[in-house]
Amino acid sequence: MKRHIPNLITLLNVFCGCVAAVFAVLNQLELAAFFVFLGIIFDFFDGFAARILDVKSELGLQLDSLADMITSGLVPGIVMFQMFAMSIKGGWNVTNGDGGPIVDLFSNLNGSTVLPFFGFIITMASAYRLAKFNIDENQASSFIGLPTPANALLILSLPLILLHHDMGGLNEIILNQWFLIGVTLLSAFLLNSNIELFALKFKNWSFKDNALRYIFIIVSLVLLITMKFLAVPIIIAFYILSSILSNATSKN
Repeated sequence: MKRHIPNLITLLNVFCGCVAAVFAVLNQLELAAFFVFLGIIFDFFDGFAARILDVKSELGLQLDSLADMITSGLVPGIVMFQMFAMSIKGGWNVTNGDGGPIVDLFSNLNGSTVLPFFGFIITMASAYRLAKFNIDENQASSFIGLPTPANALLILSLPLILLHHDMGGLNEIILNQWFLIGVTLLSAFLLNSNIELFALKFKNWSFKDNALRYIFIIVSLVLLITMKFLAVPIIIAFYILSSILSNATSKN
């Protein structure tokens, strides 16, 4: 029975991803973000449970990637679609959730109507990354490229910043079409880059063996408490830079 526990947790990730996708389509982006975050928690604990129970399996590996494809691949693409739609309409109340602007967007077909579909480059890049991850044996203790859950948090932080941080200048930047294009391309690049990033997998609780992980967690918590959703892009940047510095130090 215990061998099924990690897979059941993974299926909860699938469920959260499906619910998040529905809310993202309905433009309820805050609820979509909540269920993505919940799904990422399940994604962490399914691997944790598999290691504790010593029931790792090929089925679990494949199921985990399929779950990530929904929660951390499809949903961020839909959210970026909505962000592009907001930028075309010149701003959009992310709390309305009635899908109205999408209807308005496609009622007047023009060149800019195609732009929101550009957001699904994130979904395609996520699929490619997950496929590579499944056949790569060099990512047991670290990641090559940005993990899809981290990328999902980065993308979903954008509407949350719009909703919870009333900063006119920053909101204009986020809803700028060129900014969104840049974020989309950067996301696709980071997902499939050759940058080696540390994994938050603790083989023991020793500070000496896990100093970088402990420092990252502490800094992230401080940033989240003080800056709320504005902290998410900073945390992702800190994650990448600290990994690069750690790798350079260890090689030297």
